[in-house]
Amino acid sequence: MTTSMPISRFFTAKDGLRLHMRDWGAQGPSPSSTLPVVCLPGLSRTAGDFDVLAARLSATRRVVALDYRGRGLSDRDPDWKHYELFVENIDILTVLEAAGIEAAIFVGTSRGGLHTMLLTGTRPQLLRGVVLNDIGPVLEKDGLRRIQSYVGKLPTPTSWPEAVDIAKGVMGAQFTALSETDWDAYARLTFEETADGFRTRYDPAIMLAFGQMDLEKPIPALWAQFDALAPVPVLAIRGENSDLLSEETLAEMAHRHPNFQSMTVPGQGHAPLLMDEPTLARIEAFVSATARTEAAPGSGWISVQPSPWI
Repeated sequence: MTTSMPISRFFTAKDGLRLHMRDWGAQGPSPSSTLPVVCLPGLSRTAGDFDVLAARLSATRRVVALDYRGRGLSDRDPDWKHYELFVENIDILTVLEAAGIEAAIFVGTSRGGLHTMLLTGTRPQLLRGVVLNDIGPVLEKDGLRRIQSYVGKLPTPTSWPEAVDIAKGVMGAQFTALSETDWDAYARLTFEETADGFRTRYDPAIMLAFGQMDLEKPIPALWAQFDALAPVPVLAIRGENSDLLSEETLAEMAHRHPNFQSMTVPGQGHAPLLMDEPTLARIEAFVSATARTEAAPGSGWISVQPSPWI
């Protein structure tokens, strides 16, 4: 029914930009009763971050992972001002509609989790279950400052060992339990080697948009968007060393949501790589249980407009 090897599919955004999606299971349609999984990556990350998880989940269901504009195999936008949540959220809806996905379990890493919460205001009927990977309604400023310090500013490696050293230098304090194999995988998901040399797998210009955030001002919380997830099960994953999702926010999320579970990934920070066995098994169990209950949105859904702060 499915395959552990994804195929690349391309779609056209509303403004004509080409968007890319990895699709596991597209070579044989899943039964209509089987919920697919939609994976949304972080700010400077790509669909490739979900390869290990998707290969595992695609044994029983279709799994797709999106590249936002300017990331992975999606076109880079000539106007950096389009690298913002509203435009990307429209892109997500465009791709999912073209891919025939009307409802799914969403796995959102960091920015992908923000997009998932924003879908409660733009297309809530899509959401049947949610995995929030190291993201919540409150973003800690220390984490935002750290991200602003390196995204779009990484040195250019000249070899894969050098790329690994760069990754360790930037993320070593966040990820204290990775093996050399893990670091090599992380570097290869961050950089690509082209005919013209190495480059990041994202357009460095995304920092021009993200850098506009004034961290001297209060950052609006997304509690209304999170609370609107009440009709569906939520699994929150937090890296033990995370500086973006605090333990206090995680506890408040658990208090507010009626069908909430969480796990902490030891030795990892923002955001957990979703490659270790305990995390893979926990997500797999959550997806299976959620798919069995087939939670459908009902009268509990409310209209929540996206917040424009990022």
